[in-house]
Amino acid sequence: MSRSGYDESCDDNWGLICWRGAVASALRGRRGQAFLREMVDALDALPEKRLTASALVTDEGCCAMGAVALGRRLDTADVDPFERSEVAELFGIAEAMAAEIAYVNDEGSRWRFREETPEARWQRMREWAVGWLGWLASDSPGAQATGGRP
Repeated sequence: MSRSGYDESCDDNWGLICWRGAVASALRGRRGQAFLREMVDALDALPEKRLTASALVTDEGCCAMGAVALGRRLDTADVDPFERSEVAELFGIAEAMAAEIAYVNDEGSRWRFREETPEARWQRMREWAVGWLGWLASDSPGAQATGGRP
């Protein structure tokens, strides 16, 4: 099982539809948009533009949400990165959003059929977050860069 808690069974079609709706609502909502803006700023503030997978913050680096933890100076030592409810509580975001960010950070490149560098992961995650910013306002920089929605 991945850090996001997602699996490939998809046996419950209605459950999947409801979950994707929860993810979209979390990313589009006021709290989600504020977190995404903070995440972009935190990614930009990293001294080395690189991200790791499967952990919030380690000696080797951090994931996208870990960048926010570093920016907020949060202690992540007691947070299990595989418990999305704990991660969501730490950041004050919806569990669906925490799971989605973990999935995109850790596994979002697997469909590209090649190994991803930490630098490429940073770039991809920044682009993903910017793509979700201002999804409703067509005149926002994020909407212009992505055509309105990710």
